Amino acid sequence: MTHNRAQVQAQFGAHAQNYVASKDHAQGESLDEMLALLPFQPHWRALDIATGGGHTALAIAPRVAEVVASDLTAEMLAAAEKFLTGKGVFNVTYKLADAGDLPFAEAEFDLVTCRLAAHHFPHAGRFVQESARVLKPGGWFALIDNVTPVDAASQRYVNAFETLRDPSHAWEYSAVDWEAFCQAARLQVKHLLYYRKPLDFEPWCDRLSVTPQVRQQLRMMLWQAPAAGREALQPIFSGFTAEAALYGPIKFSLGEILLIAQL
Repeated sequence: MTHNRAQVQAQFGAHAQNYVASKDHAQGESLDEMLALLPFQPHWRALDIATGGGHTALAIAPRVAEVVASDLTAEMLAAAEKFLTGKGVFNVTYKLADAGDLPFAEAEFDLVTCRLAAHHFPHAGRFVQESARVLKPGGWFALIDNVTPVDAASQRYVNAFETLRDPSHAWEYSAVDWEAFCQAARLQVKHLLYYRKPLDFEPWCDRLSVTPQVRQQLRMMLWQAPAAGREALQPIFSGFTAEAALYGPIKFSLGEILLIAQL
């Protein structure tokens, strides 16, 4: 499970605007349900960890007094600030921060969110511990992220597939793993919802400017996936030949969870 902080910063710094423009990050059933399930209060102070393009901060800003949008990458923060300012959102402040070593005092926030980013964190358990540390007693933690099935074969294949596309990928965990991280941080899980997230292969690659050679390797991983990988990624090809797999449109899907917990 190798990971390089500088690699994450370089990868996301170079593609910051792609994440602002990404429909997959701008919307989703899990985001809608998170907004519906959290008991927002107008006096809340919220922290959005690894804010990326700022879409989650945008969604929660009208519901709270203040949002602190944090990210490891300066270019992502600048892109998020430009995006949110353009949307007329001015109750958000921006902070460069590592999810595993948050530069905040204990019990600063009523809500901590993190959406579609934790699979880039080298120490997921530490991230959850840090989230709990900065929460006020009774505060809320909301996580949305890609997940794998619980079996080791599926985890290995999905993570190999993700890492080939994005070398800054750290590890994609199962829902069971995330429940264990929360338990260790004294967070009580109140809601755990599971989704399938459909993706079109080429736009998924375009977001990170994946090279033609790597795209072909990824296509073959989908085409030649063993049973565990096929079940986890659920590829759909335009035909039943290797040519269709190498050159035709492909759809596949990833597992995703919404986890809401309370301190």
